[in-house]
Amino acid sequence: MTALIDHAQQVWDIPGGIHPAEHKELSNQLPIQPAPLPARLIMPLSQHLGAPAEPCVSVGERVLKGQLLATANGLVSVPVHAPTSGTISAIGPQPFPHVSGLPAPAIVLDSDGLEQWITLQPCPDYRHLEATELLEKIRQAGISGLGGAGFPTAVKLTARAQQKIHTLIINGTECEPYITADDLLMREKAEALISGIDILVQLIHPDAVLIGIEDNKPEAIAAVRAALSERSYSLKVFPTKYPSGGEKQLIQILTGHEVPSGGLPADIGMLCQNVGTCVAIHDAVVLGRPLISRITTLTGTALARPMNVEALLGTPVSELLEFAGLDRKQLSRLLMGGPMMGFTLPSLDVPLIKTSNCLLAASRTELPAPAPALPCIRCGDCAEACPVSLLPQQLHFFALGQQHEQLKAHHLFDCIECGACAYVCPSSIPLVQYYRAAKSEIRELEHKHLKAEQSRQRFEQRQERLRREDERKEAERQARAEKSARAKAAQAEVGNNPAAPSNNADRLKRLKIEASMTQVALKKAEKQLAIHASSELQSQVDELRIAAEAAQQALNAEQGKAATAAPPASTPVTDDSALKKAKIDAAMLRAQLRKLEKLETPSAEQAAERQQLAAQLEAAEQRLASLQSQAPAAEKPAESSELSPLKRAKIELAMRRAELKKAEKALSDDSVLAALRNALTEAEHALHAAENASGKPAPELVRTDKQPVDEATRALKTELAFARADLRKLERDESSDAAVLAAARQRLAQAEQQLEAHIGN
Repeated sequence: MTALIDHAQQVWDIPGGIHPAEHKELSNQLPIQPAPLPARLIMPLSQHLGAPAEPCVSVGERVLKGQLLATANGLVSVPVHAPTSGTISAIGPQPFPHVSGLPAPAIVLDSDGLEQWITLQPCPDYRHLEATELLEKIRQAGISGLGGAGFPTAVKLTARAQQKIHTLIINGTECEPYITADDLLMREKAEALISGIDILVQLIHPDAVLIGIEDNKPEAIAAVRAALSERSYSLKVFPTKYPSGGEKQLIQILTGHEVPSGGLPADIGMLCQNVGTCVAIHDAVVLGRPLISRITTLTGTALARPMNVEALLGTPVSELLEFAGLDRKQLSRLLMGGPMMGFTLPSLDVPLIKTSNCLLAASRTELPAPAPALPCIRCGDCAEACPVSLLPQQLHFFALGQQHEQLKAHHLFDCIECGACAYVCPSSIPLVQYYRAAKSEIRELEHKHLKAEQSRQRFEQRQERLRREDERKEAERQARAEKSARAKAAQAEVGNNPAAPSNNADRLKRLKIEASMTQVALKKAEKQLAIHASSELQSQVDELRIAAEAAQQALNAEQGKAATAAPPASTPVTDDSALKKAKIDAAMLRAQLRKLEKLETPSAEQAAERQQLAAQLEAAEQRLASLQSQAPAAEKPAESSELSPLKRAKIELAMRRAELKKAEKALSDDSVLAALRNALTEAEHALHAAENASGKPAPELVRTDKQPVDEATRALKTELAFARADLRKLERDESSDAAVLAAARQRLAQAEQQLEAHIGN
């Protein structure tokens, strides 16, 4: 580094600014006092900007001073350590120092008074460590900025721009009235301060180090000057003005450069750290101690002994104020922070946290209640006082009208909320409160828009996935269709080749499967139509019937080809495969015939198909018998299992009678009944012929001709069936209305009565 110790170096000014009464003499007269050890400490899990820490201890566990209580939860987070030794008594919501007054998650530690430390790992010779090791020590020590918002220090040290950090700025300004914590720290811990700066230099290797202190701290200036020794850090002293302690304002004062709107100091190669943060870095690296205490100013006219104390984090505010001699009768307002940027505490039970640099116990005369706000008179004082060169009165009107786009266009988020505009306002308008509310509204809306955008992106990604999946399925379907078409073409080509009987058998098998499947689908559809008739179901049944007929015709044609291609009975066949195939064909035809015989209400087409299958089965059985007769004697069955013509005729007659009976019970159409009656007559004639051929005496045939069902009876039975089906459907549905059920039962009862009355007549 080339910079030298030159206190006469040039400094610049910032626009605006004010000079409120300092009141620092109340608390800077005494050295730093050690605060008493409290009986109970409350350690909030969020004492910094970023994600709250995650507890790693449990209730009832004993911990030592400096022991880890909660780990960092993410990149922008810091851990929490035990300020003293004791027992964990609770983990959950506790009072929290925030303007909202809402509780926050915290770890409650009951101290045992022993102050028993964990085993520390000091590293006085840190210069041999790599930058990553130094950063990890700072991160694990739980250090966050001690001068303002509390941003995690390790994250700030690594969040650099593309260019190198060429200037390190140490902020010892402490410009707000009443607060003297940094003043006393620089007076009494100047050596630790310079050691912390050395560690930062080891980390980022800047070209220059600038230490900025206002000229109202002569003792601190002298102490830092003495501690600098031979180091080439520049100590810059400049006139007192509020708010020169703001990060961007201090950079402008010390270097003359301005941080771009919406940018960070790292964007122009600069990095700022508070003097308290530097001392905490020294304690973490050189001494091995985590951040468990801080120096806090106790001030205000409601205190008998204003002072600065080094207090353990988590100490209840009430105990610190009692230590400073609080007069509750004089206490009007209790602020955490100074009168310009601090906020009123909702309770004295809140704990001290890492960002608590001041507790201001003010009396009513010291901080009187604000006067009622009056209309803006456009005097322009607020614009002159603004250190960021904004237009506060214009921002005020935009905030009142919730004109968020105008607020962003007028750089609302460049406002550092220093309160200078409200301080000089003759109308007593609380301008800062309006700005904070507007910022909160904008952030909330942006968060909602972000969530909506993320939801939209997820929806579009899902739609894209579904589209790709549909395309994949369609491609697979087309591939299957093409494969099936090629297979059919190959089968057709093979079918024309008489030298490929095995392929013909495969085609026959496939056609049988297709015919069976279409028949099953047709049967299901007909059952649905019987339960509840509709035009859609009727059209579906018609389509399935046509498909079934087409499949059956294709099967019949293929079976006809197979029968034609079969060798004549007189041809000697001794091939075992031919005999086996004949057995399989006969078994398949027999199985198909049995399936059709099981149908309760066969249609005319099904009855015709059954007759055709019976004829095909008879031909297949004859061919099988022929092949078996031509086989060697050793392969012939010992006993013929084939049925005699007489027995087969009797079975056929019984089947025809059963079919006719089922059709009459199902109230089938007259055309179906006529076809079944003709089939029964043919079966009777076939039985007579078989009996004559057998030589046995013909049995006496007794037949009772049943009268056909008249149209009125059929209509009443149909209504009864529909009423019963509708009632069962409603009873199965748990959500059916009671009135609808009652109406359905009444309909069924009326249908039964009408049918009984008609039959009785």
